Amino acid sequence: MSEHEDKSSFSYAKVIDLTRRAQREQHSDQQIQDIQENAGQDLPRATLDALSETMRAALGAAGWDSLMPVQEQVIPHILEGADLIVQSRTGSGKTGAFLLPLFERLDPSRRVAQALVMAPTRELAKQINEVFEHMKQATPETRALDSVLVYGGVDYRPQVRGLQDGAQVVIGTPGRILDHLSRGNADFRTLGYVIFDEADEMLSMGFYPDMQALKRYLPAERRTLMFSATIPPRVRSLSRDFLTEPRFISLSAGQESVDTMEYRYYVTDPMEKDRVLVRLFEIENPESAIVFVNKKKDVEYLTAFLQNYGYSADAISGDLSQNAREAALARTHAGETRFLVATDVAARGIDISDLSHVFMYDVPQDPEYLIHRSGRTARAGKMGVAVVLATVEDETDLIRSAMRYGVPVEKRPLPTQEDVSARVGERLTTLLEKRFRKRTNMDRERARQFVPLVRDLAREEPEILAMLVSDAAGNREQAARKQPKTEKKQGAEKKSRNRAPRRDRKR
Repeated sequence: MSEHEDKSSFSYAKVIDLTRRAQREQHSDQQIQDIQENAGQDLPRATLDALSETMRAALGAAGWDSLMPVQEQVIPHILEGADLIVQSRTGSGKTGAFLLPLFERLDPSRRVAQALVMAPTRELAKQINEVFEHMKQATPETRALDSVLVYGGVDYRPQVRGLQDGAQVVIGTPGRILDHLSRGNADFRTLGYVIFDEADEMLSMGFYPDMQALKRYLPAERRTLMFSATIPPRVRSLSRDFLTEPRFISLSAGQESVDTMEYRYYVTDPMEKDRVLVRLFEIENPESAIVFVNKKKDVEYLTAFLQNYGYSADAISGDLSQNAREAALARTHAGETRFLVATDVAARGIDISDLSHVFMYDVPQDPEYLIHRSGRTARAGKMGVAVVLATVEDETDLIRSAMRYGVPVEKRPLPTQEDVSARVGERLTTLLEKRFRKRTNMDRERARQFVPLVRDLAREEPEILAMLVSDAAGNREQAARKQPKTEKKQGAEKKSRNRAPRRDRKR
């Protein structure tokens, strides 16, 4: 087989899953589809004149003179008391969509928590709080409303004061919020509203266990609003856990449905592709993904590079039999391998529908492969992200291929190392605080004796602390591979055992 491999027999298998789990997912998808088709159509859109005086004043206090489309559609449903799933991208005005109605519903005279807004990062939490602080200046009554910012990596004491002083609005990240609840610093039995902002990003940051643990502190009688740019299966699962008969409103660009594929590309130096790919892994943080390359020799190189970097990666080579390729994929579904590296021909005939991300290390040489790699044709009905690494030389070819097949590719700036450090720092803070919550009082007492040493190291030898944090990040990767098997992973493991070949390699 040539370096680029013969493409004449290229195909993908279409897999029909008749398992009980698949039937449940199909039922769930149908529920979401029904919501999408029927909800959000029976209420007139909000207009400036129809808003209450308080809401108009809050809108003006934020510096806005008109409602944005997401606000026009969402506000009537919130005021009517519905649970909502809103598909809307960052920058669409969604913050105003959920904050404005709160000024109509919150009671300034009650010094108790009445609304909880959860965000994936401290930066977003700060932005939401800043908008709230501007809006509350609208009237003397709204100025009596207080918010408290709650996120990790900072001193607990100011947050405790805000919570115990009865701030009506709590804004923060799930991990630190759960910390305060477990310590008895907050009481959420009085909440009327729970809002998830950028729910897909929260799940990407690893907050799902915290969100599940937090649920038991929430009152049964509440309104829950979920905002997300995408609605992948994990977000749907989260909505089933927290929302009651939710209505669905989609305001993403192009009125995308929940079954779309998002395409984005980055232009990079060919010699920096491997490290840029690692940066994108850290930013995207997929549970599992497949990485396509054009050349067979790059499969071996990239797999070894990722393994040396600390990732669990496996190669799908053209030298492997079909059964061996499926076994490698099953290890990914079982959580034993996080990344698969493959050429197009080596990946033929395998089911990649469960992977949330497809990374293209090279721009496909055949324009059709842009579609095949993402699974857009054979795997309709799955939400996912396709990320392409392009060079200055082949960027034009990528754009031409995308236009030919009507693929909306979005060019994005490369994340800097500072961007990656900030994102990884957020996730590690969440991880370390979660570990700390599980420690006994004796463990915490023992840890306190090392605080002076840590302060000295932070001042004199920060590289040593950085090494320990790096080790924690590596342990997180290993822990993810050793986590208890879910139903999905058990099924994949069984499939792997049933199909494992006697000889992995062709003679």
